[in-house]
Amino acid sequence: MTTGTDQLLYERRGARAYITFNRPEARNAMTWEMYEALYECCEEVDRDGEVRVVVLRGAGGRAFVAGTDIRQFREFRSGEDGIAYERRMERVIGRLEEVRKPTVAVIDGYAVGGGLSICAVCDLRVCTPEARFGIPIARTLGNCLSMKNYARLMALIGPARAKALLFTARMLSAEEALAAGLATEVVPREEVDGRVEELCSALESHAPITLRVTKEALRRITFAGLPDGSDLVRETYGSEDFHEGVAAFVEKREPRWRGR
Repeated sequence: MTTGTDQLLYERRGARAYITFNRPEARNAMTWEMYEALYECCEEVDRDGEVRVVVLRGAGGRAFVAGTDIRQFREFRSGEDGIAYERRMERVIGRLEEVRKPTVAVIDGYAVGGGLSICAVCDLRVCTPEARFGIPIARTLGNCLSMKNYARLMALIGPARAKALLFTARMLSAEEALAAGLATEVVPREEVDGRVEELCSALESHAPITLRVTKEALRRITFAGLPDGSDLVRETYGSEDFHEGVAAFVEKREPRWRGR
């Protein structure tokens, strides 16, 4: 399979599919084309009955995915653009979450913003000690998460840790992420490939139906009774603070928050 961009690569080796975020010069920040290619990869994985495990990782050794390419937010004009963006994101993130095969994220370097959302919907997250996790939007863009992404984060690390992560806008180290439940395990960089090999071999040997049904059961529990949050997304993306945050990020300066 070939994707619509060389910035996201797909390869099948035996019973494994490998998805590589391949934009190392930008710490693998996601463009719209990369998101669409990721969706296509998920479709291919579920079409291909030979695939038993999916491995996702970033190229370059500096980042898994350092979020969405911020320059794309300059096109936003109103809160409705934020609604459309979150719908577009959920189409891809939700599709990855619903893949019927086990997914393993390999995090070496930064998993930030949208990158954290991508690895959070993977079933297992193997990290090197150099991994860093964060959603620093309170310090950078002044935007918000979708209700589903808030729910996913709370399901992984709990409401107190989720609030601390978002309010402080700090990066978690690999060991902190492991203690919080965000990382599955931490492995030295020189040993990570061997550990992923072992993990994939184990997953391939297990009953596919058990893994598939467990994934879906936990996904349904996470979103049971989830309220609508469109008003919150609309208010945030339509705010002066969000537009100031985007402008400041692009201009490489500190934002001047106005509280409206």
